[in-house]
Amino acid sequence: MTAAEDRRSFTFLVNPTSGGGAAPGAVVPVARQLREVGASVDVTYSPGPHAMATLVEEAVGRGDVVVSVGGDGMLSSLAGLVATHGGTLGIVPAGRGNDFARMLGLPDEPEEQARVLLGGEERLIDLLAVTGLGTQRRTVAGSVYAGVDARAAEIVDRAHWLPRSLQYPYAALRSLATYQPGHYRVSVDGTEHEYAAATVVVANSAYYGSGMQIAPSASVTDGVLDVVVIEAASRIALMRSLPKVYDGEHVHLPEVTVLTGSRVEVCGTARSPIPVGADGEGLGPLPGLTAAPAVVEVLPAALRVLG
Repeated sequence: MTAAEDRRSFTFLVNPTSGGGAAPGAVVPVARQLREVGASVDVTYSPGPHAMATLVEEAVGRGDVVVSVGGDGMLSSLAGLVATHGGTLGIVPAGRGNDFARMLGLPDEPEEQARVLLGGEERLIDLLAVTGLGTQRRTVAGSVYAGVDARAAEIVDRAHWLPRSLQYPYAALRSLATYQPGHYRVSVDGTEHEYAAATVVVANSAYYGSGMQIAPSASVTDGVLDVVVIEAASRIALMRSLPKVYDGEHVHLPEVTVLTGSRVEVCGTARSPIPVGADGEGLGPLPGLTAAPAVVEVLPAALRVLG
């Protein structure tokens, strides 16, 4: 261990409900290994959004690495706070999906996670800024999506009775079985497009939905957003194409369009309000075609992460 690693200190922020309650157990072996080599470790459970903002500011102020222990939603909520204060984020993935950790290639084993926290290189990654959905600007790490996949995320939140490995496939099929296509207007860097579609995804990361490679060409370091539009098709056709999303082959289907840019505006209407989600968290309904659109912009090199 180098002298630089020996000086590293950590503030762990834990969402105890992540992964069906797996997060508290995930933090214990990692924190123990860090303490065994002399690192300073502070662990706080479920502080709540307002307290979490204060904790992040204080942790960054004293030079701690802020460590997210939970799922993609927890990570996303911390990413913007850490970036705002110029800190460094560490990640112990302990949610149902862990898609952003997958994108960064982070390990699953506690010993390797401790090694990354102690000796991993800091790298700068992009984030997303979301406006037009409520009054507050939101910072997102992985992706923002409107349509059938946001409905699937709502179903996942109610599917705790299933094993974790089955929750996302079940939710995807259930949402496709009942989906209604929407009429979307999508503007990318000022160029407008209109679609009858099942979903529109604005991606920083390639993965969502517990391993689905929705945007296979996405990179968290290129300063570019990948916009994936899956146009309306029959429910059976969408269900049959679902396995292709896991290896990214769906982008070759004729009903899939991929666009790239740095600023994306989205609005749309359907028989019922179109839900919007981001990194497993609901953001509310998509603005209608006559309203001001939701806006997603890339924040290049906004956050330092260990990995």
